[in-house]
Amino acid sequence: MKVFVVNCGSSSIKYQLFSMTTEKVLAKGVVERVGTGDALFKFEGEKTKLKTSVKAKDHTAAMQIILAKLADPDIGVLNSIDEIEGVGHRVVHGGEDATASCRIDEKIIEIICKNAQLAPLHNPPNLMGIEAAMAAMPAVPHVAVFDTAFLSTMPPKAHRYAVPAEWYTKHGVRRYGFHGTSHRYVTRRAASLLGKSVDTINLITCHLGNGCSMTAVHNGLAIDHSMGMTPLEGLVMGTRSGDVDPAVPLYMVGRGMTAKEVDTVMNKKAGLLGLSGLSNDMRDLLGHRDRGEKSAELAIDMFVYRIVKYIGAYFAILPAIDAIVFTGGIGENSLPVRQMICQQLQRFGVIYDDARNQTTVGGKRGTITANGSKLPVWIIPTNEELMIARDTQRIVTAGH
Repeated sequence: MKVFVVNCGSSSIKYQLFSMTTEKVLAKGVVERVGTGDALFKFEGEKTKLKTSVKAKDHTAAMQIILAKLADPDIGVLNSIDEIEGVGHRVVHGGEDATASCRIDEKIIEIICKNAQLAPLHNPPNLMGIEAAMAAMPAVPHVAVFDTAFLSTMPPKAHRYAVPAEWYTKHGVRRYGFHGTSHRYVTRRAASLLGKSVDTINLITCHLGNGCSMTAVHNGLAIDHSMGMTPLEGLVMGTRSGDVDPAVPLYMVGRGMTAKEVDTVMNKKAGLLGLSGLSNDMRDLLGHRDRGEKSAELAIDMFVYRIVKYIGAYFAILPAIDAIVFTGGIGENSLPVRQMICQQLQRFGVIYDDARNQTTVGGKRGTITANGSKLPVWIIPTNEELMIARDTQRIVTAGH
């Protein structure tokens, strides 16, 4: 089976084409600047790489360009787009209505629209990608894979806020969490690597990139998560503040800022960038720290401190822990950050191994703890697109 995976943003379409027999990526790429007069098309096939300007006035036009190139006689990897048997779509928010991946029909489209109020920057463009792909391939099954689905198993004591109950019942105010597809992928991969069944695995999974989140996993299910109703809650991130006293935004509004200005700062000008005044990129900040920049040192220290703090909290609520997992751009590649975290976890039985840390980078998986470590720390590169492709294959094959 060949499965086409789509991740649609407001001005872009990322795509990958899988052969599910071997789970090999046949082609991948992106159309950027959709809706402008000068869109950029990137294509990487088995033998060809291409980057060129294209006319893509909207997502429908961009989708047609992608599919035409996939079946192009010179650079394509398909004889015909009819070879595509399933299309998987990343959808950010399913709310409480969609707690698992499912075949897209009118009801699912209504759910995506309904929950757009909770993800106004993501669900609408996700839906544009769905509509464009369904128009181009109307006879092919389309599957929605929701980022929030894996985290829907959090119990009320974890996902509710201590606010009036009608805020939840009338307005949906609760913690939903994000990055769920990534956390689900590394959970299943960790279970396989540790020789355990998914329904017996207990983990703390850490997705660390420009956006960061952590999940407490008990018997393969998420029981707590660091992000909240929005991705702003939790860890220190590239440009997001993470946990802040809820009165702080109100205080700043009282000091003359508008609510919109505060929202912009908290999401786009805070976090590592706001603390350092230098960059939201951990690689840059490590360089600044090594050159003696105190603001960069503080930003990194706070980033690490918050992660260690959440790990401690999850130790308190998990009955058992088989491993800690790092994934995402920082989790997979930042040796100094991983070292700093592990060296503060000795009380939990973590014995850091510097040689292993040095070699487990660039897409490699493995442990960065010593053989005698009571608790292993694993580096597992995430693969959300493959998770979407697997769900799509499963649902299409099952016929529902």
